[in-house]
Amino acid sequence: MSKSGGIGETIRTVVYAILIALGIRTFAYEPFNIPSGSMIPTLLVGDYLFVSKFSYGYSRYSLPFGLPLIPGRILFTEPERGDVVVFKLPRDNETDYIKRIVGLPGDRIRMVDGRLYINNELVKRERIEDFVPEEAPNVRVTQFIETLPNGRRHRILERSDNGMLDNTPEYVVPAGHYFGMGDNRDDSVDSRVLAGVGYIPRENLVGRADVLFFSTNGTAALWEIWKWPFAIRYDRLFDGIR
Repeated sequence: MSKSGGIGETIRTVVYAILIALGIRTFAYEPFNIPSGSMIPTLLVGDYLFVSKFSYGYSRYSLPFGLPLIPGRILFTEPERGDVVVFKLPRDNETDYIKRIVGLPGDRIRMVDGRLYINNELVKRERIEDFVPEEAPNVRVTQFIETLPNGRRHRILERSDNGMLDNTPEYVVPAGHYFGMGDNRDDSVDSRVLAGVGYIPRENLVGRADVLFFSTNGTAALWEIWKWPFAIRYDRLFDGIR
């Protein structure tokens, strides 16, 4: 009888632990990892993030498997220009994407010779030291600090000002949508590509990227603990995302 009770207690403990973990993941913070370089230099391949699920309220995409239990968006708070957000790719509503919000509903966005214009105003950028890719230490990439109209500052990369997405038509952000761009401007498929990403529906927002809690240089998977001492980027642990 005692043994049976012990097994039952263990099962209950495991079930409670799973429910608590699901609750935290659904309503508080969810971990994500960065698989591509579109947000370099802010985020590197191999970074692991905590995404705040409560920052913009909740939609069906806050729930496991995107269960359609929440109509529209509830407890909504508007994203700020400059936020780094995780969202479901509009063309399939399944794939997780991460970009920086540069355009809010009603904004007019355009790229001219590699420069960002918001509502016909040129966004300030300031040249800083070149970025040196981790995997190619002899390469130098032009790096700037960009200052958005609300004063938010972040680093961007521009390999040239004549790339495929450096001259665009004017985009008018529809109501209930946002315009996201990668910080690695010449290597990012983002809202500038209407057929690829396009405008981000409010409902598709998953959350705001808040904390970079772990990072490896790609030579070790998250579970390969024995490789961590040589693979961890120690200067990126538990860092805020700006």
